[in-house]
Amino acid sequence: MSTPLLQIETPGTAAPAPRRLPPWLRAKSGHWDRVHAMRVLLTGSRLTTVCEEARCPNQGECWTRGTATFMLLGDTCTRSCGFCAVATGRPAPPDPGEPRQVAETSRTLGLRFVVVTSVARDDLPDGGAAHFAATVRAIQDLNPGAQIEVLVPDFKASPESIRTVVASQPTIFNHNLETVERLTRKVRVQARYQRSLEVLRLAKAMGQPLTKTGIMLGLGETEDEVLELFRDARVAGCDVLTIGQYLQPTKAHLPVAEYVHPDRFKALEEGAYGVGFKAVYSGPLVRSSYHAEMTARKLEASPEDSRRNP
Repeated sequence: MSTPLLQIETPGTAAPAPRRLPPWLRAKSGHWDRVHAMRVLLTGSRLTTVCEEARCPNQGECWTRGTATFMLLGDTCTRSCGFCAVATGRPAPPDPGEPRQVAETSRTLGLRFVVVTSVARDDLPDGGAAHFAATVRAIQDLNPGAQIEVLVPDFKASPESIRTVVASQPTIFNHNLETVERLTRKVRVQARYQRSLEVLRLAKAMGQPLTKTGIMLGLGETEDEVLELFRDARVAGCDVLTIGQYLQPTKAHLPVAEYVHPDRFKALEEGAYGVGFKAVYSGPLVRSSYHAEMTARKLEASPEDSRRNP
């Protein structure tokens, strides 16, 4: 019988999800001056960041380090996932000037690693793939030498859309599975687990050097299910994995089923390396873009050593 993650005996854990956050979920606030300067710059650029829209707990830390994840195609999503704080509704038409604006801002910030994601845009024929590709090319033109990670929606597993993004040659192609197969319809609503695996498989088959996915724990998954997801992602050719704790954005979103102790994250990290992932970030506050630039540098420098210093 599968075991819920928190029912494994670990010092300092409790089976029911507590009302207060446990001490290991206290995020770093960051350096106020650097955070303020980043906010002013991003506000002036009129760009959207997932750091703000998704209420990322690492915003202070990442902005202090001068990194941010740009969110393309507006701040309104066509899907209504139960875990996500991004607004749902009818989005505005894409801004054709946005790719260049992202590129110019990344250059102004001096970013050597740029992460771009987007809301889901099922209203667009290609799901926004051409917009992603235009952004990657603009960054390559205006901020040469910068590495780029794209965190894409599933594009309904359209080979044409995936090929469009891969052809722009991002450093890392990221698409999140988010949760185990059993919980996917509840957590992601309009998404499909097997369809997301197909996105990763197609990107790798089309020649993408590094592919990546991320999941959340604490939604009611079992350890056996998580390990099965690891194996499924590896069969799809996925190279990099992030594992973090789900945190309920508002009372209207899915409740937290459990707060997973850091020891379990460490054990799952070892399990992920055991099935062949090249790099794994696993911890309560890890998010899909957390320290993305460090992962890319380490894999590029020495793929064999990435496990020692993920």
